[in-house]
Amino acid sequence: MDVKFQIAMTQKIQLIPSGIPLVDMTWRGLYRGGSYFLIGPRKSGKTILALQFAKKCAEENEVCLFFTSIRPKDLMILAASIDFDLQHYMNQNLIIVVRVTPPEELEEVENPDEYLAEYISDIVPVVNQYNPSKIIFDSLTQFVNIKDSKLLRKTFLKSIEGIEDAGITSLFTLSEPANPVAKGIVDLLTELSTGVIHLEKQSYILNQENPGLMTINPNLGHSEGKFSANYFIEPNKGIKVDYLSNDEEEGKETSEIIKGSDEDKYQLISEIDEPDTTLELTDEYNLDEFELIINNQIALYQLTGKIFRLISIRLDESPEQQKLITLNQLRNAVRLSADKKDKICTIENKVLILFLHDTVNAVPELVAEIRSNLANDDKNLIRAMSDFISIYSIVVDEEIKDAKAMISSILNNESTNMEKNTHS
Repeated sequence: MDVKFQIAMTQKIQLIPSGIPLVDMTWRGLYRGGSYFLIGPRKSGKTILALQFAKKCAEENEVCLFFTSIRPKDLMILAASIDFDLQHYMNQNLIIVVRVTPPEELEEVENPDEYLAEYISDIVPVVNQYNPSKIIFDSLTQFVNIKDSKLLRKTFLKSIEGIEDAGITSLFTLSEPANPVAKGIVDLLTELSTGVIHLEKQSYILNQENPGLMTINPNLGHSEGKFSANYFIEPNKGIKVDYLSNDEEEGKETSEIIKGSDEDKYQLISEIDEPDTTLELTDEYNLDEFELIINNQIALYQLTGKIFRLISIRLDESPEQQKLITLNQLRNAVRLSADKKDKICTIENKVLILFLHDTVNAVPELVAEIRSNLANDDKNLIRAMSDFISIYSIVVDEEIKDAKAMISSILNNESTNMEKNTHS
């Protein structure tokens, strides 16, 4: 074990060209041995972008292993649409297409979770057989619908670690999650990745007049940060992005390149210049959905020790009678103040927040942000409203076994870990 660790530490981490335009223009490529996710809705260009990734690999005279559940002939047609002779590189064994049979009807399987986990585990032996430089798995969606989040995380982590240890760069495509359960699965997987590429369609047709939005977001490395740009499919060429480098902008700061005065489309959004938070409100869930998401976080904590916090913001009834503040006003202030990764659920007169970024000043900063979003400049009135708002928080620990217990603990104010945050 020690020898293996020393070998891993002495390997040089390289950036390699990806064929994904925004990635190469801003990050200067992907890390060799990194694991990346490409997420987007149907017909958003995921497979075409994956083909561009494969093409760039072959052009660099490296082997790409391409897992796909679609017919090889259909893959060749898609490749031809961007002037990519897939058969030529397959004949040279630079691109190896592996047809993956989709799972059978899971209702007929005795243990669906174990059945799907075997699919994920089987990736590594195939990779070892061909020893590629890069792999693509298009699409992973139908193989990760595992209800046991611990099993999913353990299985996928073991697989990608085996791939990463061999210095192989991987790209997994996933469909845009259609419900909170699917989102929980996607969040669990992407947390294990080096970075995420996200595609959003603005219309049914994807071209230069009707572009989508591509966002690249690092989890590890890529200190340049998060970028977004319009993207479109150019016939016979592939996916392009509306991106202007600093040189092309004649020295303009990238933070100024937000929206063109003549064209209603984004060219570049850096981490410094996020869109207005009113356009990206935090998701709000019903109680059943909220409990499911908390259970996923508890499972993640038990596996990795990753801390999270549950916050309860309670509004007494009397201020509504005095017309100082309503529950809806408080909830809207909370939604504006919370991070877009946080989850919200309203129970009676309490707004609960699943708070994922637990730092020393995180809760006081949230309280201050809520106060500023109560939409009133009268400090005396805000202070009067605050007298009727109580904020409690509880941090996950080994004694908390499930979401119901954690929610019950904070609602009843009985936990020894409870903290009441001052707001005067």
